[in-house]
Amino acid sequence: MTTPDIILKLSNIESYYGPIMAIRGISLEVRRGQIVTLLGANGAGKTTVLKTISGILDPQKGTIEFLGKPIQRMEADRIVRLGISHVPEGREVFPFLSVRENLMMGAYARTDRAGIPDDLERVYGYFPRLKERLDQTAGQLSGGEQQMLSIGRALLNRPTLLLLDEPSLGLSPILVKEIFAIIRRINQEQGTSILLVEQNAKVALETADYGYILEIGRVVMNDPCERLMRSADIQEFYLGAKEAGARGERRWKKKKTWR
Repeated sequence: MTTPDIILKLSNIESYYGPIMAIRGISLEVRRGQIVTLLGANGAGKTTVLKTISGILDPQKGTIEFLGKPIQRMEADRIVRLGISHVPEGREVFPFLSVRENLMMGAYARTDRAGIPDDLERVYGYFPRLKERLDQTAGQLSGGEQQMLSIGRALLNRPTLLLLDEPSLGLSPILVKEIFAIIRRINQEQGTSILLVEQNAKVALETADYGYILEIGRVVMNDPCERLMRSADIQEFYLGAKEAGARGERRWKKKKTWR
């Protein structure tokens, strides 16, 4: 049984794309008010984990508990109504709808319509540029503005848990810094728990409280982010520490993976 401060618990989850097993017995937890990051190379299964949680994919084995209740194989729209919002990789805004219409799509499942204007103002506080472009079609926004819109739309659901998939993808270093500062504000000011998938390991570890390292669909390491950043393996394989050099490259080729 999930303890009260654990809002999300995955136990031995296996998910497939057709005959191909994408995640292999993954277990992880997200605590209330915590930012947790998933790190790993392309193809490690990070995005698949988020899709399985949000109901886009059904796990073949294992259990997913959210707020103490099983949600595996539940319809995606029901999972949204329970309080999980998913910001997918590549942003996926509605390009022919206005910024205002995109934001309102995030509130479609809400029954407390009276609270929506206050939440819109809160989103504008995080992303002032969206307020300036409310009547502009989303397809005309820059990549950074579309990422802001995608996160803002997810916040209109008033999520207990926010799933973020590669929020830095395709953005300049300045915009990455801005987006992650806002992610931290959302967590601190609203108490929103966040499960973050991110290729930029340095910014992810600096932002999150706890991290899981995935390799070929398995969790091979997990620890508080402060400890992970001090790990020789993480420094060599993810943070590009200078002292790793050719020695680290040779170790990587020899080890291939942590098992």
